[in-house]
Amino acid sequence: MEREILHVDVNNAFLSWLAVYKLECGEKLDIRTIPSIIGGDEKQRHGIVLAKSNLAKQFGIKTGEPLYSARKKCPTIKIYESNFKVYRKYSDMLYKLLLEYSYKVERFSIDECFVDMTEFLNGRRLIDVAYEISKRVKEELKFTVNIGVAHNKLLAKMASDFQKPDRVHTLYEKEIPRKMWTLPISELFMVGRRTLPKLYNMNVKTIEDLAKVDKNLLIKKFGKFGKTMWEYANGIDESEVVYTYQKPKCVGNSTTVSQDINDIEKIEEVLLALTEHTTYRLRKIKMLCNVVSVQLRTSEFKNYSHQRKLDFSTNSTKEIFNAAKQLVRQLYKGEPIRLIGIRVDNLCEEDEKQISIFENNDTKKQEKLDKVVDLIKDKYGYETITRAGDMKHTKNINRKD
Repeated sequence: MEREILHVDVNNAFLSWLAVYKLECGEKLDIRTIPSIIGGDEKQRHGIVLAKSNLAKQFGIKTGEPLYSARKKCPTIKIYESNFKVYRKYSDMLYKLLLEYSYKVERFSIDECFVDMTEFLNGRRLIDVAYEISKRVKEELKFTVNIGVAHNKLLAKMASDFQKPDRVHTLYEKEIPRKMWTLPISELFMVGRRTLPKLYNMNVKTIEDLAKVDKNLLIKKFGKFGKTMWEYANGIDESEVVYTYQKPKCVGNSTTVSQDINDIEKIEEVLLALTEHTTYRLRKIKMLCNVVSVQLRTSEFKNYSHQRKLDFSTNSTKEIFNAAKQLVRQLYKGEPIRLIGIRVDNLCEEDEKQISIFENNDTKKQEKLDKVVDLIKDKYGYETITRAGDMKHTKNINRKD
């Protein structure tokens, strides 16, 4: 089975995250829209440019140059000190969002992650998941990312470095000659400044040049790194996404509908599709929930949410949907709705389930039915079987399993 890998890279992370933080704290000015940089303390006459806005870039300001040099190029430049507490906050928010798609998430650095989606697509295309993540990050976290889509980590990372910002790029094996080989050798991952002059002396100027050099010659000249360089130039990378698995504290799903809905029955149809996807994932990780929450967002971006504690722990689609439906009926005020969401919380392992007097034979039958439906989905694809009320919406719902 071919691997399905994403590389998610935050655009201009330090400056973007500080901008979002300031806006959330009530400031009116978005520092991304003015000449601005992140650096040290200018009063102490030390520090370098760590990040810059696009307008600062237009003044010729470069990452790594001294602050006094940047000030000379743009006397009105705004300089902000680094705030790693803020950076960690938004890095964690991105990481948690990605965990909604796969538990195989590797934090490669504070502002970039690899996501192994191989076992979690369930009939979806990887490119569609990438666009969904990009949209959610922009709408929910208020910054942008570049996402590389490929069959291994190397190609995914190379793809995410293509045109920026706020882009999704693929780099599959058949695209290597057109998209990667034409790049200068300095663009190849892991090729540093010390190696470049040696490659130039070998008349290696592009990634294609390196890909066509005899591998044994590279090994003789560079040792094991020569073999790695040759493999990377040819798009070969067998490294795994390194992750630490933790059971999630909640599972949820939401969708922005293509057209505003002001009919509660249609809202419930979308809610059923969302519940189906959420409970399917809940059962896959062998967990039960005790709390159900729903969210509605109006066309005017007003948010309504409500939650309910269940009478017993469950991962039954029917039980959870019934609870969610009641919550929606309590929340809905007749306004046009643009976003619908459901989340289940207070999770516990299946083997921790306690017997409840509220459970009955119908509940047990539903649990058996859910398991049969899941088996069919796993074997033949997620869309092969669905509930009647779910049929009109299931293909348009953004699954996160």
